[in-house]
Amino acid sequence: MAFEPPRRLIRALGETAPDGDDWLAKLPEAAERAVAVRGLTVERVQVPGGRSSLVVLVRTAGGSPAVLKLAPRRARPEGERAALVHWGGLGAVQMHDEGAEGVSEEGVLLLERLHPDVSVRSLPEAKALLEAAGTLRRLWVEPPASHPFETVAERTGRQAEAMRAGAAADAEVAPLVDAALAARAELLAGPSEQRLLHGTFRQSKVLAGDRMPWLAVGPDPVVGETAFDLARLVRDRVEDLIAQPSGASTTRRRIKRLAESLEVDQERLRGWTLFRAVESGVRARRVGREQDAELLLEFAGWL
Repeated sequence: MAFEPPRRLIRALGETAPDGDDWLAKLPEAAERAVAVRGLTVERVQVPGGRSSLVVLVRTAGGSPAVLKLAPRRARPEGERAALVHWGGLGAVQMHDEGAEGVSEEGVLLLERLHPDVSVRSLPEAKALLEAAGTLRRLWVEPPASHPFETVAERTGRQAEAMRAGAAADAEVAPLVDAALAARAELLAGPSEQRLLHGTFRQSKVLAGDRMPWLAVGPDPVVGETAFDLARLVRDRVEDLIAQPSGASTTRRRIKRLAESLEVDQERLRGWTLFRAVESGVRARRVGREQDAELLLEFAGWL
């Protein structure tokens, strides 16, 4: 079959592709090769799919349902592989057994099939936050002794440089960027816990499963304090929060509730929520997603 990348993937990767990148052009051929090597039967490409990978619903040679995922190197798929192996299915999707041959290619993952169209986001908001938080808690484990993952300090350091450049080019965002960078500096000033984190956790990253009711997918793993991971969940459904007259107070209550339920320091959670919202807003503005940028930066202003 033709492995046509979904428009969402084409658009998202186009925003981040370095000059000369040809991963999308080579994707159909790479998908065909990955299917053939593993003896898979293709059912369909998942649409709209993700923003950083092609997701294909397949069956193994033995007839078991599975998911074939292909991602470019800049999406750090090997970090995802290492994290999923370390979690071993506790709270997250499992790597599929590829047999004694141990078939492995960079950027190609064969995963347990979940229910791709049923995420925690489909639940009422209060229930969705509860289930998402419970799933996230299971992922916060000690990282491997010699782990390959970025630290929170390293990842946010790269992001901080891009934020400074954005502020220099756009005086409107400069005050929020300054506040976010000050929060980061304070948060990183002393020692903190070192846990393996999902890295990009939100309600849509938690899918219904058969082995467990809810399992996380699509990590961009990083090692650091749990408040950093939880911060992305705070702004879930940001468009709904912005639309509410009580959005600011709802956000503060959400921070308090999530911090208490997961035993995370409330002020540290607020600080990382500010940094991550501003970083995402500046990045969205840089690539021309102005509506997303406005929502995120307004949300950040509440913090």
